[in-house]
Amino acid sequence: MERISVSSSNIASIGYDEGEKILEVEFLNGGVYQYFDVPQETYEGFINAESHGKFLWAYVRGVFPCQEV
Repeated sequence: MERISVSSSNIASIGYDEGEKILEVEFLNGGVYQYFDVPQETYEGFINAESHGKFLWAYVRGVFPCQEV
């Protein structure tokens, strides 16, 4: 999955597979997580958020099932 680099103190890049509704987050520590059944609108909000970390904690983490890749 292609990811877009973001400016964040904790997140390195964010990717999204529209067909599968999978959001992929790469952290600066090297960890990569995939979140499932994520609507396109959530991805767009995440990629455009002023704070990617705050958005992740408020609207993604604990909301959508995930696994480490």
